[in-house]
Amino acid sequence: MAIGNVTPDSFYAASRLHNTDRLIAWAHQAVADGADILDIGGCSTRPGSTPASEEEEWARLEPALAALRQSLPEVPLSLDTFRPEIARRALKQFGPMTINDISGGCEAMYEVVHDFGVPYIWTLRGDLELPRKMPHLCALPGLILDPGFGFIGSTEADYECMRHMDELKQYGRPILVGVSRKSMLWRPLGLTPETCLSATQALQLYAIEHGATILRTHDVKETKQTITICNSLLLTSDSKM
Repeated sequence: MAIGNVTPDSFYAASRLHNTDRLIAWAHQAVADGADILDIGGCSTRPGSTPASEEEEWARLEPALAALRQSLPEVPLSLDTFRPEIARRALKQFGPMTINDISGGCEAMYEVVHDFGVPYIWTLRGDLELPRKMPHLCALPGLILDPGFGFIGSTEADYECMRHMDELKQYGRPILVGVSRKSMLWRPLGLTPETCLSATQALQLYAIEHGATILRTHDVKETKQTITICNSLLLTSDSKM
């Protein structure tokens, strides 16, 4: 899953797609590099940020989604939004797409997802028992579980959650991991979002080995290489069992 932000303030500057031409160029390159899904956000949710208004978020997303549907109509889209009305408007106007809700969810958002029958990324924010506590949500078709790295509360909590992430496999749902260039990587190393690509790939490799089936990433080409090598190792290991 390739990350594209039609925002001026996302934490990783290279992911900011300021105009339609840049957005379309990014999308074509991401697909060429191996992306299966394009994840588009119009409101930064980085820690400490002030969210754009609902009107501003939609003003950013509407032309972006229209351009992507026209230029790459067969490529699956994911909408990164925590606002149910934004999700409903996008689904009505542009058709089915995954809803990627980092907020942890609410009844209004569950209703939208149910009404349109689209995949829903449920961000657990570190609580790996939520699927057990709320089994009715596991009945949603296309439910994807996201541990919520970066939204748990601290770097230490992020890593503790990562150590136990494979507990989610018991629910039989796809597991999405989004650690790309996040502070849990660059802060301990004294780096920046721009300089922690290698650390990102190392943690993504660990995530694959412990149950991740979708990687949300800024760096599609490098992540595709990591996936390919990891799958080769896992297949080789399985063949020897």
